[in-house]
Amino acid sequence: MVTQPPSADTDEGTEVEQRNADVCNVVGAVEEMGAKWKLIILNDLRDGEKRFNELKRSTGASSYTLSRVLDDLEEEGFIENRKEFESPVASYYTLTEKGNALCPVFESLDAWGEDWL
Repeated sequence: MVTQPPSADTDEGTEVEQRNADVCNVVGAVEEMGAKWKLIILNDLRDGEKRFNELKRSTGASSYTLSRVLDDLEEEGFIENRKEFESPVASYYTLTEKGNALCPVFESLDAWGEDWL
């Protein structure tokens, strides 16, 4: 059994753990956002409340994909769904406080993309 000097292992381990802890929130945020459709829809809703068909037209998503992603985003607390049952029946989607908190992130990513892509 080979033993490592405790100070070298502990110091290096602590530094690596600290670096990983700093990145952990970034990784967690990216994993929470997940698929490209979530990003596209959230970005599109920055302009305000939209109906299902407006989102379908503006994002280019199929009805199936849009419905699935909207359900996921609502379940995760990024958007709210308001239904009107008068004729014609309509679903309106808007960002929640959690979703609105992403707006500065989208603005930063947009600026970064303009500079580097």
